[in-house]
Amino acid sequence: MSASDDSILSSLRYLFADFLDEEDTTPPFLPLGLPAGAEAIVTDGIHLLMDYQGASYAKLYVERLQRFIGRQVTDAATFCDIARLMANRMAYEDAIRIAQLKLAEYRTSDGRIRSTEIHRFRYDELVDALPGVAAKPILMVLGKLGWEHRRVAIPFSTVNRWGIRRLKVEAWLRRWRMFSIRYAQERVWVERWLHMIARALAKQPQAVGAVVETATMMQGFGDPYRRGLADWHAIIDGLAKPTFDGDLPLTDLAGAIAQARAAIMPDPRQLALKRAIAEIRARAVGAAADAAAAE
Repeated sequence: MSASDDSILSSLRYLFADFLDEEDTTPPFLPLGLPAGAEAIVTDGIHLLMDYQGASYAKLYVERLQRFIGRQVTDAATFCDIARLMANRMAYEDAIRIAQLKLAEYRTSDGRIRSTEIHRFRYDELVDALPGVAAKPILMVLGKLGWEHRRVAIPFSTVNRWGIRRLKVEAWLRRWRMFSIRYAQERVWVERWLHMIARALAKQPQAVGAVVETATMMQGFGDPYRRGLADWHAIIDGLAKPTFDGDLPLTDLAGAIAQARAAIMPDPRQLALKRAIAEIRARAVGAAADAAAAE
């Protein structure tokens, strides 16, 4: 069974534990063999994910980290970056998370900090946070109406009893988060990111840091998040994967990733990024052809 299959089974096991309200609330143990300096970062990641989703989700985080302990990671800094960025990505921002944070802010301040924030979400973005069985028919109706990309303003208010009650309902929906369409998409992304890191370790170790840092391309929610995700896939599919597959003779993947990221613009058509990737690929192929001709 592959590491990806193990992760899927782990996700399902933890998901149903959450659903049946049988989850152990005990934090997972730190994995054995952590490199120097990683204990505090991993501990922070566990606490973040305990708060975000629960003990089962934190255990999934630890299981994912164990793939890189005592194996190919050549330095502690790389492992720490993986641990930090993976925790941040697993705690992706959605309406449920914003509600959690606003309630926590209100409670820890004994009600002194009052939120009046309003965020705008696309309809499909809100529906994606629901379990697939409920979300899919709603998305179908929204699609027929042409409303998937319409935006709605959602208040995250703690200024009165009604607002606090709304936030509690929204935060409670975390119990369903691991059934959601968005969670399934995020799980696939994390697994692919980890897979690309493992391939970089095996194929081009000097590019590992650049591949790890691509996790910072996705931030927040809404259009900025979606553009970041699309840009990430463009770089991975256009540069990293073909290099690892042996289809692109790119000797400096780290430099290529940096150049491509520098070309990113807030453009849903990705014109500048696609042009930069095409130029990088053309140079790599040309350099390889020149080298072969000179032999």
